[in-house]
Amino acid sequence: MDAAEALEQVPLFSDLSDKQLKKLAGRFRERTLEPGMPIVQEGTMSGVGFFVVADGTAEVTVDGKQVATLGAGDHFGELAMIAGNERAATVTATSELHCFEIPFWDFREFAHDNPDVTWKLLEHVVNLLQP
Repeated sequence: MDAAEALEQVPLFSDLSDKQLKKLAGRFRERTLEPGMPIVQEGTMSGVGFFVVADGTAEVTVDGKQVATLGAGDHFGELAMIAGNERAATVTATSELHCFEIPFWDFREFAHDNPDVTWKLLEHVVNLLQP
């Protein structure tokens, strides 16, 4: 699976044209992580990227307690990417994990040029923050 195919699975990007999707996908870099490897760590400034899982699984923990399991099509890192704050959770690969990552500055440039993505991101963040 390439970055464009992975991004097609993310609701955040569902309204993008093929041209926009390809342009955004070109800004992502591919990563493969082994089981047990942390991708981001709670309470640290462990990268300023947004991740899309293409294949494999990862667990999300907060204060050492598992709160979610991620798989193909899932994404994480949007809060840290927007606010530039410390990571709110630890995400650790539980199988070989193939994902795509985009640094916040590349995403910001894309979002600036594509306000419809910015609006969807705001809606998504509001939903995340609601109890």
